[in-house]
Amino acid sequence: MKVALPTLKTVVQNNVAEIKFFRRRPKPGFSLTRRMLCTNSFPLLNSAEGRFTLNFRPTTKPPKFNPTQKNLLIVWDIFMQDYRCVNAAACNLIATIPANKEFWKYFSSKLLRLTPQQKIAFMNK
Repeated sequence: MKVALPTLKTVVQNNVAEIKFFRRRPKPGFSLTRRMLCTNSFPLLNSAEGRFTLNFRPTTKPPKFNPTQKNLLIVWDIFMQDYRCVNAAACNLIATIPANKEFWKYFSSKLLRLTPQQKIAFMNK
């Protein structure tokens, strides 16, 4: 389902979202789209598990540009374990997982055992 910036912003505040979007700056040799698991759920990210398992670290300074003016949303990318900008102009919401104990069950059963190659395949699918 295609989502706009305000909707995506609301979804990732309380959930982990699986999204797929077109890259703003295509990379040679890479897919034109990018798929990711992302969230901005501060309770999830700032928990002991979030800091240890997802390597979350709070921002120290704001970006040097206004992401909203560029139709971008800055989110925490779970696989890359870093902040990423999502192009909301062409973003599809594939699935959501509540950012609570349900996510950690999903993480333990589905994500924990993924190899680096499987993660890359997921991101490029």
